[in-house]
Amino acid sequence: MFTGIVETTGVVESIELHPTGGARLTIRAFPMHLGESLAINGVCLTVQQAERERLSFDAVPETLRRTNLGDLKPGDLVNLERPLTPESRLGGHFVQGHIDTTARLVDQRDEGNARVLKFQLEDPAYMRYIVPKGSIAVDGVSLTVVDVGEDWFTVWIIPHTWQVTNFQRRGVGERVNIETDILARYVERLLHIPDR
Repeated sequence: MFTGIVETTGVVESIELHPTGGARLTIRAFPMHLGESLAINGVCLTVQQAERERLSFDAVPETLRRTNLGDLKPGDLVNLERPLTPESRLGGHFVQGHIDTTARLVDQRDEGNARVLKFQLEDPAYMRYIVPKGSIAVDGVSLTVVDVGEDWFTVWIIPHTWQVTNFQRRGVGERVNIETDILARYVERLLHIPDR
């Protein structure tokens, strides 16, 4: 479980595609131990190999299909967050590291000291979980939704978030990972379970 408060960014060293599907992702980050979890662009992965700041992770075919990890290239920045501990503060919202879909950045503009980003979902069915003033995780960053449309939503980025995440390098047309609020999905599920 994560909060969507990104600690830092890491740099992609390599992505080695497995001949039958999946990939090995190697990044430069901070020291971790074999078997620990890390959210990379909001995707919860397990450390498979650790050599000081050089960490390797295996991404299965489903992860590559559902996320933007397969789009990464050496030198790309990725958002990093370690999991919650019992003593952690919950500064964002509950984020599982389980990506629902991806979206494309379709517009970005400055407004005052903020940047306004507009994203268009690749699967508009997930818009039912996205509401104004609700929480959303974009590439693992906990954000507040501002406006919503049929297949798009906007968020406002404060200067600190811009500086410590990979948003500063995102260009129009690039894909980001989207995890909708887990509470919305549970409520929907409960409303559709027939009484026994």
